[in-house]
Amino acid sequence: MDAIFKGIFDNELTQVIEVGDFLLCLGVSLVLGLIMALAYMFKNEHTKSFLVTLALLPAVVCVVIMMVNGNIGAGVAVAGAFSLVRFRSAPGSAKEIVTIFLAMGAGLIAGMGYLGFAALFTVIMCAMFLLYNALAGNVRSEAVNKTIKITIPEDLDYTGAFDDIFAEYTGKNELVKVKTTNMGSMFRLTYNVTLKDATKEKQMIDRIRERNGNLEIMVSKQENRTAEL
Repeated sequence: MDAIFKGIFDNELTQVIEVGDFLLCLGVSLVLGLIMALAYMFKNEHTKSFLVTLALLPAVVCVVIMMVNGNIGAGVAVAGAFSLVRFRSAPGSAKEIVTIFLAMGAGLIAGMGYLGFAALFTVIMCAMFLLYNALAGNVRSEAVNKTIKITIPEDLDYTGAFDDIFAEYTGKNELVKVKTTNMGSMFRLTYNVTLKDATKEKQMIDRIRERNGNLEIMVSKQENRTAEL
């Protein structure tokens, strides 16, 4: 049975990993990945694919580190392979990126055989992740940070056209894009704003409608906040 798990390049100078130790490290890594995935699910927007990746990544890193087994050249090659994964994937939020690094760190510690340290690292980092996430107040932040798209006729000078309204209802506002529309007969202005009071959003929209001739107005979550670091 042991011959099945013996490498063809193993010799007296190579440290052989026992099957029991391999399964123990792999099992612990899978449990740690599951803990991290559950912690990330708590009050966070998530996709099924990201949760599966987060749950399996510590085990993958653990196995790779065990197979490297002290070989410096192989370790450098593995580091280069992991760096390629980042450039071939879609950009994520800062929270997603740091969670991926936490999963890789737990897998690295487990792959080196320090299972107790890996479990301690996972528990502490997940606890701090939940604590900081609760203190950050994400729900309120998303409620007051908005992107507003306003359509105006071409004869309305958009420079400062809504400054008095934004001064009343927002704590911060910025014109980030101006685009012509409807064969150049209209302009579409895009603002990033921070509302003083989210409950007065409709009042602000009504004031803007009076100013832009009741043309189209769209309010959404601030677009550049979902992917920024």
